[in-house]
Amino acid sequence: MQVSKQGEPNYDWSILDSERYYGLKNWGVGYFSIDSEGFLEVRPRRDSQAIRIHEIVAEALSQGYQLPLTIRIQDLLRTRVEELNEQFNAAIKEEGYEGRYRGVFPIKVNQLREVVEEIQAAGKPYHFGLECGSKPELMIALAMHNDQQSLIICNGYKDDSFIRLALTGRLMSKEIYLVVEQLSEVRRIIEISREMGVQPLIGFRIKLSSNGEGKWASSSGDNAKFGLSSSEVMEAVRIVKSSSLENSLRLIHFHIGSQVPNIQTIKKATVEATRFFCELSKLGFPMELIDVGGGLGIDYDGSSSNYESSMNYTQREYVRDIVYTIKYVCSAAGVTVPDIVSESGRAIVAPHSILVTNVCDRISKKSDSNILINNKTGNPLLQELESILINDHDSSLLERYHDAQQKREEANNLFNLGFLSLSDKADADATYWKICQELLQLAQKQRYTPDELESLPVQIAEKYVCNFSIFQSLLDHWACDQLFPIVPLHRLNEAPEVEATLVDVTCDSEGKIDTFTDIEDERSTLRLHKLKEQEAYYLGIFMVGAYQDIMGDFHNLFGKVDEVHVCLEDNKVDGFYIENSIKGSSINDVLCFTQYDGQRLSQMMKKQLDLAINSELIKPVEGTSLLAQYNNLLQSSTYLGTKNT
Repeated sequence: MQVSKQGEPNYDWSILDSERYYGLKNWGVGYFSIDSEGFLEVRPRRDSQAIRIHEIVAEALSQGYQLPLTIRIQDLLRTRVEELNEQFNAAIKEEGYEGRYRGVFPIKVNQLREVVEEIQAAGKPYHFGLECGSKPELMIALAMHNDQQSLIICNGYKDDSFIRLALTGRLMSKEIYLVVEQLSEVRRIIEISREMGVQPLIGFRIKLSSNGEGKWASSSGDNAKFGLSSSEVMEAVRIVKSSSLENSLRLIHFHIGSQVPNIQTIKKATVEATRFFCELSKLGFPMELIDVGGGLGIDYDGSSSNYESSMNYTQREYVRDIVYTIKYVCSAAGVTVPDIVSESGRAIVAPHSILVTNVCDRISKKSDSNILINNKTGNPLLQELESILINDHDSSLLERYHDAQQKREEANNLFNLGFLSLSDKADADATYWKICQELLQLAQKQRYTPDELESLPVQIAEKYVCNFSIFQSLLDHWACDQLFPIVPLHRLNEAPEVEATLVDVTCDSEGKIDTFTDIEDERSTLRLHKLKEQEAYYLGIFMVGAYQDIMGDFHNLFGKVDEVHVCLEDNKVDGFYIENSIKGSSINDVLCFTQYDGQRLSQMMKKQLDLAINSELIKPVEGTSLLAQYNNLLQSSTYLGTKNT
């Protein structure tokens, strides 16, 4: 029997119900949908053939890869690059804007080589460049940059070696900008450029008075970590002019935070930054570029609101507002409009990556079978709980709940004092949870639910144990409560019957997901399907392509997961092929990361086994077998072995 949202029997659950419940038509934005058989599918090119994500998992497993698994949809990554560039080009044409769009990808959002290469390939027709904020990222950018018409933007704090490295790019005729974050950088750039005999290209990052919104609002405004205040800008102007490097200063940069939810925040910041651009132009500097930074959001929850996990604007609106605002402010000031640079990273890479995990167990407070009171002692407390369960006294929902709570507390106290057996306590607990389950079903049918009963779904929710580490693969969820859409990959033509939260396999109470996306508000539980014997149950965690791939933590020494890169293939029945793959971390890999040597550990283990053999605790053949097992495990995955896959 299937159960509806209201807890009533329902034999009519459809894929449309699943689409609504999991928000696919909202956050999926045309990329993700459900096919007629209840499988989740992706259309990387919107009008392309759909691919079942479940079949990608099956293919990866058949090739020897393991769960958890990261799936990268390369064609979706390409689509995101193309759409952003085309949106800017369309807005520029419609507004009669005389400048160009010259976007860059911020490498920090996803430094993986395959990702950067795919973005470069997709962005080549648009001369799409790269942004870097550290020396390692700059070394990537310099080596991989092969288009002299595209930009390299250097942000972040810079030491002398960083500046020298960037100026090396200038010696190679690359259009590479050093964006000044603090006054001391201006002087060092001037000194080192003179020493190397090269003219630098300089930008000023402006510390705007406009504050951002969302989780990263503190990265903007007067107390921002980076950038020059208005007085510091004037001092920097004096330094540049006194060094006769007026022709070097050409760019204004600002950044109001990642994942900006409110378009009004973006508009306000763009106005202020453009005013700086105009004033510097009037001071005689050959200003050419405004870099609007990042901030273009992703609608993780599909609500299209100014909530921190959403955005109250479309990509089209974002682009058009930036183009219009810069044109309007420049026109009012009588200044030639600049080329526009943006550093959108999250908006490009987040949708292309999916983390797939299997549910390997469940933790439940309620029995799968009918509860039978084993009241051999005639315990009156158990009789009273049974009376509440069958509602002998025709009590209200709230009264039954209060009575059940009281009797459970009595049972706990009696057990602690030694007056209640373990068997009777088990019956009391089981009956209590059975009462809660029934009260929830009845409450869901009523027009009004008492406040005290609203916590029941969370109280009786099952915990689905998922084979992954939040700290390794979803660090933003743990560190800053970022929400990600989570959807079963199959059985979406069936009604989900189980209210559940998710727990990972780390030995840490923080390794859990108990907040979920919802179009109206956050959910405390996610409705999933009952687990079936001998059948794997897969969950997809979506929009994880930004930051999560790089920012993982080796908590409990769980390492990187296996990864496959998927491309469209029209000539194949399933519509795809695995183009590339990356094996995840072995146990030996993570041990080396923490300064252990696998070979040395194996030698130490052998000594221990030899002692056990000499002491006749184990036989020699057993010792050989145990050592072989130990060595094999060194090369195996850090995650749980899977069955029914």
